[in-house]
Amino acid sequence: MNEVRYTKEHEWIQLDGEVATIGITNHAQESLGDIVFVDLPEIGKVVSAGDDASVIESVKAASDIYSPVDGEIVEINNNLNDNAALINEKAESEGWIFKVKIIDIKQLENLMNSSDYEEFLKQE
Repeated sequence: MNEVRYTKEHEWIQLDGEVATIGITNHAQESLGDIVFVDLPEIGKVVSAGDDASVIESVKAASDIYSPVDGEIVEINNNLNDNAALINEKAESEGWIFKVKIIDIKQLENLMNSSDYEEFLKQE
C-alpha cells in the first residue's frame, strides 16, 4: 500500500515496505504560516499511534506532530535543521519530518485516503 493516508491532525503517511514516511499536509503548513524551527525526534525512539513525536514552530505557534502509527523512528529529515521552511515549500514531499519502521500495517486502514481527507477539510 503506497497510497498516502491522512490523519485528522493533518499528518500524512506513506508506506514503503515496512517503513513509513510522515510529514504534515499542505493544509497544515498553510495554517501554521512561516515555519522557523522543527524539533526532530530521536532515532530509535519508539512511538505509539497518537504520541507526539516532533514539534514544529512557526511565526504563529508551536504545534505537536503526532505519529499516526506504532513503530520505531528510523530516520529523520536533517535538511530541516538548516531549512525548516522546506516544509512550507514542499510539505508533502521533501519536507517530510521522520520515518517509522511500522509495527502493524493494518493501522493504516484507520486513516483517511485522499478523497476522505478532502471531504474532512471541507467540514472543518
